[in-house]
Amino acid sequence: MSELNVSFRPELERPVLIAAFRGWNDGGQGASLGAAYLAKQWNAARFAEIEPEGFFDFQAVRPHVSLVDGETRRVDWPDNGFFHASIPGANRDAVLLLGIEPNLRWQTFSSLVLELARDLGVEMVVTFGSLLADVPHTRPAPVTAAATDPRLVARLGLEASRYEGPTGIVGIVHDRCREADIASVSLWAAVPHYVSLAPSPRAALALVRRFGELLHVDVDLRELDQAAAEYAEQVSEAVSTDAETAAYVEELEQRVDALAPEDADLPSGDTLAAELTRFLREREEQDGGADGPAG
Repeated sequence: MSELNVSFRPELERPVLIAAFRGWNDGGQGASLGAAYLAKQWNAARFAEIEPEGFFDFQAVRPHVSLVDGETRRVDWPDNGFFHASIPGANRDAVLLLGIEPNLRWQTFSSLVLELARDLGVEMVVTFGSLLADVPHTRPAPVTAAATDPRLVARLGLEASRYEGPTGIVGIVHDRCREADIASVSLWAAVPHYVSLAPSPRAALALVRRFGELLHVDVDLRELDQAAAEYAEQVSEAVSTDAETAAYVEELEQRVDALAPEDADLPSGDTLAAELTRFLREREEQDGGADGPAG
């Protein structure tokens, strides 16, 4: 029995698959916010999901219990769902994979994603990611757009991917795309590390905007623009209460303003590796207290 459950097979025109996963790939929730925003704007409908049982350690990613109408208990399991939508004003459709980075069996998981992509005739896979970096919240979030296929790099004006080091599930999905000869693009937005716990609509805005530029798709960004402006205002207010943090942000602003535009959009491989190390260290610290009441 397949771990990929498909309720129905939508008829799609030249589909592009957009994938975002919560977890290491989602600093400040920028990636998941951006993909969810597209799903909302396009009124995407769910049509498939990957069964969670074989891919998650439920002590690390715990199910959530909630009450329906204040009475009935419901268990919500870690979810990776597929949605389809027509892209307004474009002669192509979208498939969106919104989910959580699995703990186990990444090769099988990514193979299921590519199995569905091939079946639907997906022409391109675009992944969203966001990472914590030394960037100020007062400037647009820098975005790296990279690919491994030299032809795609030349055609879309991307950066050639030269990263070496630890990777997340998005890296495995891209490797599967390479094996299946499906074009794939990786988009990463940088999030200020000093506000890592706050959702970053500014990173989501940067990812969605870059996606629209790459595929020549018009996306209504007004709601994200407003959320990003409110985010910057709230963070600035919080930063202003601490002189040391305010001075640090000013230093970051000066550093960013001194960079050439082409240099500002390139988080380094060292930055990615350092962010993964930080994430794993924090996960170990959290797991160490998972057996207590707070866990």
